[in-house]
Formats: sequence, C-alpha cells, structure tokens
Amino acid sequence: MRTRVQAALLAFAVLAVAAFAVPLLLFTASDRTQQLVLARSADLDRFASLTDQAAATGDTSSLIAEARRYTQLYGEPLVVVDAGRAPVVQTGGMLATDPAVARLVDAALRNTTTHPGGSLHPWSRGYAMFAEPAGTGTHVSGAVVLRASVRTAAHDITWRWAAVLAGTALVALACTALARLLTRWVVSPLRRLDRAVGQLTAGVPPAQTEAGGPPELRQLAIGFNRMASTVTAALEQQRRLVTDTSHQMRNPMAALRLRVDALHTHLPASAERTYTGVTTELDRLETLLDDMLALATAEHRAGELAVTDGSDAHCDAAEVARTRHRLWEPVAHRAGARLTSEAAGPVTAACTDRELAQIADILVDNAIKYAGRNTEITVRCTTEGSLAVLTVTDDGPGLSTEELPRATRRFWRSDRQSGTSGTGLGLAIAERLLAGRGGRLELEQARPRGLRARAIVPRAVPDEGAR
Repeated sequence: MRTRVQAALLAFAVLAVAAFAVPLLLFTASDRTQQLVLARSADLDRFASLTDQAAATGDTSSLIAEARRYTQLYGEPLVVVDAGRAPVVQTGGMLATDPAVARLVDAALRNTTTHPGGSLHPWSRGYAMFAEPAGTGTHVSGAVVLRASVRTAAHDITWRWAAVLAGTALVALACTALARLLTRWVVSPLRRLDRAVGQLTAGVPPAQTEAGGPPELRQLAIGFNRMASTVTAALEQQRRLVTDTSHQMRNPMAALRLRVDALHTHLPASAERTYTGVTTELDRLETLLDDMLALATAEHRAGELAVTDGSDAHCDAAEVARTRHRLWEPVAHRAGARLTSEAAGPVTAACTDRELAQIADILVDNAIKYAGRNTEITVRCTTEGSLAVLTVTDDGPGLSTEELPRATRRFWRSDRQSGTSGTGLGLAIAERLLAGRGGRLELEQARPRGLRARAIVPRAVPDEGAR
C-alpha cells in the first residue's frame, strides 16, 4: 500500500510540476526569440533609413561603411539593394543573387517585411533571415536583407532552460520527500496494524497498537485494540482450558486406574472381559489427554514462530532419521513389520532436533500401527533444492484418494482403522509443528500400494561456532 500511495502522490506532483515547468520553458524560449527579433528589427530599421537617405542623396558611402562595420562587429552579413534590385552593398559573403536572398528582396521591394516565425530552442542551429523595405509606404527606395545567427540566442535559451529544469528538479525532490513523509504518516499505522493482525492470527497476544496518522486510522487502531484484547482473552481462555483440562484430569485418571486395578482381584472370571475393556478405554483416554496437550503446545509454538525469528534453529535431519530408526526398530519387529532407513547425511533442517524427532515419531508410529503385519516401512531423509524432506513410506493398505485430504483433521480416523488404538491427533500435531517452521506435511499414495508421508522443512546452514 505504501508504494501505491507514494506513487499516486508522486504522479500528482509530477503533473503539477510539469504543468508549471512546460509553460515556463515555452515562455523563456518565446521571450528570447522575441528579443532577437526586436533587436534585429531595430538594426533593419536603421539600415533601411540609411538606404533611403542614400537613394535620396546618391551618396552610399555612409551606408556601405556602416554595413561593413556591422558585419565586422557582429559577424552577420547584409545585402542592400536599390529600387532596381541593383546591389548597393554586400557583406559577409552573402550575395543578392542567392535564391533565398532574391526571394526576400522581391518581397521587400513589394513593401513586405519578413521576420522568421516560430520560437527558437536549445537545439536550434543555423540562421534567421530578416528583410525590410526602405522608403515610405508609397515609395520603396530599396531593400535590406540581414542573415542573423541564432547560436547566441539558442545558447541563452539553453541556460534558461537549465535553470528552469534545475528548479523543477529541486521542486520534484521536495515533493518526493514530502510524499514520503506523508506516505509514512498515513501508512505507518497500517503497518503496525498489519503486524498486530499477524500476531493475533498466530495466536500470540499483540502489543497495543499506537493510535497515529489520520483521524480515521486512529479510530481504527483504537477499535482494533479493543477487538484484540477481547479475542486474545478468548484464545487464552480456550488454550488454558485445554491445557488445564489435560493436566487436571490426570489425577482423577490415575486414581481411577488404581481403583480399577484394586478391584481386579475381587472380580469373578466372568468380569474379565469387562475389566479389559475398561482398562483399554482408560489407556485410550490417557493417550487422548496426552495428544490434546501436545496439540495445544504445538499450536502455541507454531503461533510464536509465525511472528518471531526462529531462523537460528537447525538440526541434522539425517541423524534424527537414523536415531528414530534405531528407537522404533524393536517396536516394528514386535508388530510384525520391517523398518529400514535411508539417510545420506548431513541434511541440515531449519528446526530443532526435538521437533523433527516428534514429527518422525508420529509418522513412524502411524505406519507401524496402520500398515499391518508383514509390511515394510522405510524412513528416508533427502534434500530437494532448498528443502529437507523426511519421508516415511509403508506398503500397507494406505488411504484412498477421498481419505487423503481428511487425514490431518483432528480426531479423524478411517473406518477401516476403527479397531486400532489412536486418537486421530497425531498428523494434526505434525502438521502444526511443520507449519510453525515454514514447512508442510504431504500425504500421498505409494506405488504399488501403501502410504507415503513427507515432512518438508526448509534447509538451514548452521553457524560455524555451533559445529
């Protein structure tokens, strides 16, 4: 927005300066051209008067001497002819027989004064031709033709235009500085609001936005602060409810498990199935509480990373993959699956090893639980350009095309997996952890069968001092 507002102000300033500068440039050129015409017209009047006197007295010596001195002094040639077109004086190499001069002489003898038309410019070169008849309006006694150089006038116009353009540039710079100040004054409150909105969106309590700028923006900032306080309080209450509930239910759950275990010795054999079902549900409920707490923590951490600089975090993703393989290999063996790993290291990922280990645990645990027996699970760590990719692939039943988009929803589980333990929160937790680090979770069908889960995070270069 700042660029657009500043561009609009600068466009208006350019138009305003141009509307002032262009007429001024044209006026200075026209004024200097008029000065040249007036000066040469005065010279022509003098020579026309001398020509008329010479025609009346028959003495042309004064006219010839004056014309030669003029050409010698100013470098501008003259041609003076009498009423019969006979040359009286020719200076500077200009001859009355030249076609251009002859046309001007003919026009002057017809009692027509000729001055150059239009305005000069800095790039004007060459000469301007002037012609004036001598004598009275009813009796033309001769004609005077003057060839004036426009170089000096063009040079003067160049300097005048340079002065005008320099002033225009100064005004344009002043307008630019003013536009930047005005834009900053208008946009700064919006930028503060944008940062506060980003913090609020990420679930982090935003700082109170300073009310500044135009009255409308000040009112908007005040209204946003009120809304942010209300939303932040609601989010904090919701987060605290989930966290406190998870914590507070642990004690009753532990007490309930102790009572159920104590009751086990007093139950008849016919109640064994019921006892087993109760303990299974207790296990599931404890797992659910743990996952809810983990999800709340992951969402809070993702919100913090969205508005803070977490670029200093890094870990060797290949080493994490190898470590999790060694940890989960006995578990996979007991479940009747084969777990392998492929990791060419080091692969430096922009996250902590704890976060990546938690993500890997979720993906491997899901693969072991849902792939089934006699399946092969592979943990692979690779790089794709600027990304580090941790892939867990199994050749189990996988998910259908319709199920893949729903797999990361909270508490969602496939109908085919209803008999398997789990809460449906694992992939949601992994997705939030990856999102906090600028990454993503991709689920796709493996070929010929199975599921491929790809945890993608940006790569990072660790500090030399950290090695």
